[in-house]
Amino acid sequence: MSKSSQLNRTLGLRLVIVVVIGNIIGSGVYKKVAPMAAELQSPGWVLICWLLAGIITLFGALSNAEVAGLLADTGGEYAYYKKIYNRFFAFIFGWSLFTVIQTAAISSLAYVFAQSFNSIVPLPPILSSLADFSIGGVFFPFAGFSIKLTAILLIVVLTWVNAKGIKSGAGLSTAILLLVFAGIGVIAFFGLGSGEAELARNLDMSTVSAAPVTFSAVFAAMLSAFWAYQGWAAIGYVGGEIKDAKRNIPRGITIGVLTVVAIYLLVNATYLSLLPIGVLEQVHEAGNRIAAVEAVRSFWGYGGAVFISVLILVTTLGCTNATILASCRTYFAMAREGLFFRSAAELNEAQAPANSLRYQCVWACLLVLSGTFDQLTDMIVFAVFIFYGATTLGVFILRIKMPDAPRPYKVWGYPVVPAIMVLFCVALFFNTIFIRPREASIGMGLMLTGVPMYWWFNKKQKKSARITSEEEVIS
Repeated sequence: MSKSSQLNRTLGLRLVIVVVIGNIIGSGVYKKVAPMAAELQSPGWVLICWLLAGIITLFGALSNAEVAGLLADTGGEYAYYKKIYNRFFAFIFGWSLFTVIQTAAISSLAYVFAQSFNSIVPLPPILSSLADFSIGGVFFPFAGFSIKLTAILLIVVLTWVNAKGIKSGAGLSTAILLLVFAGIGVIAFFGLGSGEAELARNLDMSTVSAAPVTFSAVFAAMLSAFWAYQGWAAIGYVGGEIKDAKRNIPRGITIGVLTVVAIYLLVNATYLSLLPIGVLEQVHEAGNRIAAVEAVRSFWGYGGAVFISVLILVTTLGCTNATILASCRTYFAMAREGLFFRSAAELNEAQAPANSLRYQCVWACLLVLSGTFDQLTDMIVFAVFIFYGATTLGVFILRIKMPDAPRPYKVWGYPVVPAIMVLFCVALFFNTIFIRPREASIGMGLMLTGVPMYWWFNKKQKKSARITSEEEVIS
């Protein structure tokens, strides 16, 4: 194991865009149209909510891009928050990333991969006699154990790939993303062609305006869409490995998010051109069906269902890989400063933070066994929007604290665009507490475990510094 602690700058703009898109496109594009349709009862409103969520996401991305361009460094928001706020707030973010935001995303994506694999190649039941075993009546680690074991194996294998170096991980993401683009293009081309008349009727504005849609329904539908858009900020975690980071990070984030918004509108228009709202409601109520599979089955039959299931496998594989690739760099940055387990600051012979990857792998695998994936999804959105708001607020703070600093990119529409993003994050925070109190409480609880951990890491760091100082005096 190499003791080097400097990452090489090897990622250009193309790979930055790949990592951004690869971190976003996961299970949401295939699944979330069903709960959105159930909430809104209107195809037109479903697409409007996808667009609104995309606009809010773009506002956040544009605001993040200004901060990233000004403060580009490995660790993403962790590095930014130290300069915008303080060391403690930065640690709480990094710890939240480890305990719930990124590791829960990895485990959830891997689980969807395993479910899709099981729909193509049925997995034999494993430890079914222990399926009812529980921890506190809440966690059932052996329920559906064959699927969970497959998800764990995927996480372990992808962790091993990324430990071989960032170009191995990014190269895999590029190959997977090309396959995803090709598959989505085929679905949209044939799907929209076969459902053109239905789509025109669905998007008739008189139908949209006549649908009885409430604010709470729109907000709930947008929450589903936000899960599908989640992941756009992850490129900041590898800022120290990007060539000309202050220019390529803003450009990569903006191009990546705009590309995903266009893809999501196209794909969801395809679903809505093929499946009536009533069918999408049935898919949502069934729980174990995927809207994309049913849409493709409607015009390609069984072969189409297998095709889309394979595409979901490829997509979730790519998104899981991209998430593993990016987020462990934050723990690496924290460990270099004594605010994470010390061994996570070491790089291996391939200049990859292998120990940081291992810590992430272990916790993500434990979350797979918890089985609480719906709760984790809600907690991820709740937690991550706290920090999206904090980063966007940082645009205003840095304009005051560092007015003359060179900015390769300035957020379009300042101050309106970042202000809208901050206000939306505040609204989402309180709305989630009101409508999802359990998930919000668990998410906040996991985040706040960082308070005693900050004290513990600080204590260890001070003790280590004191010992080093005494040794220097003796020598």
